[in-house]
Amino acid sequence: MWKKVSAIVISTLVAVGIIAYMLYRVWGDLLLTLEHAEVPFLFAAVGICVVAWILRGFRYRFILGELDIPKSLTFATACIFISQTANLIVPARLGDLVRMLILKRSGDATYSQGFSSIVVERVFDVLMIAVLGAITLPFILAVLVIPDWFTTIIVIPLVAGGAFFVFLLWSGRIESENRIIAAVRRMLDEVKQASLHPRALAVLSGSSLLIWVVDILVCFAVVLMFREPVPFGIVVLAIVIGNLVKAVPITPGGVGTYELALALTFGLAGVPAVTATLIAVIDHLIKNLITLIGGVGSIYYFGDWSKGILKMVFREEIEKEETFGG
Repeated sequence: MWKKVSAIVISTLVAVGIIAYMLYRVWGDLLLTLEHAEVPFLFAAVGICVVAWILRGFRYRFILGELDIPKSLTFATACIFISQTANLIVPARLGDLVRMLILKRSGDATYSQGFSSIVVERVFDVLMIAVLGAITLPFILAVLVIPDWFTTIIVIPLVAGGAFFVFLLWSGRIESENRIIAAVRRMLDEVKQASLHPRALAVLSGSSLLIWVVDILVCFAVVLMFREPVPFGIVVLAIVIGNLVKAVPITPGGVGTYELALALTFGLAGVPAVTATLIAVIDHLIKNLITLIGGVGSIYYFGDWSKGILKMVFREEIEKEETFGG
């Protein structure tokens, strides 16, 4: 029991500690900077963030459709909302299990299909944000000196993504009577079914790029809120680095690590520490609050049984042997 609790508590304390340290460093100038903020841009950022969620729902509905799981846009969006809300609380992205259980509970999907749908979503998310980074990087390098690890953190997902798709193409040759290997093969076949044909590649790549552009616009609205003359390319780079760092599930929802990555990137561009910190914190706060509100609404949408699913995930009492079952 202690191990289960400590896994959540320790990662949460790390997240809180990073945010607290960032705010402590600029606390003296914090209120003064907030007083001069342009509030209308805050509302604009919230509205743009809502659009990003609708786009995510559209993409996930497409993925489910490719797996022969016909669902509405509302259902698909609610699925993502509730699982991402859980990810704000539990570490290691265990909240994604909520989505698998909801799909299974709906009666139209197996656990394997649920897991495969998440893999497809995650792969295109990470790959397309890295593509945006690769496109932006040459322009940034022409005017700004950035750490070598920025380039590394962008290149690694591109190489890993390419290797993953090559492996998918090769995976059809895998044959085994072993139950676990057969389950993995089934999952890989489902990933191929949902993503590895021209129409799916076009829709998933295009929609993923659009989602990230809209996500960047949320941050850009926050930048405008503080009237800071930050080039759009720097905002793109900050969101790229922040989300690639957040992809490593060190803290629940990437809280702390995401803000730190954004603030560091803005700092390299000459943004004052207090403003860089506020932009990073408010950007992520907007996105997490919209996630939380959407998650609560999704619980009401699915009904009381979804609360039971959340409790199961929080207690880690999911029957693992059924994860890849029919």
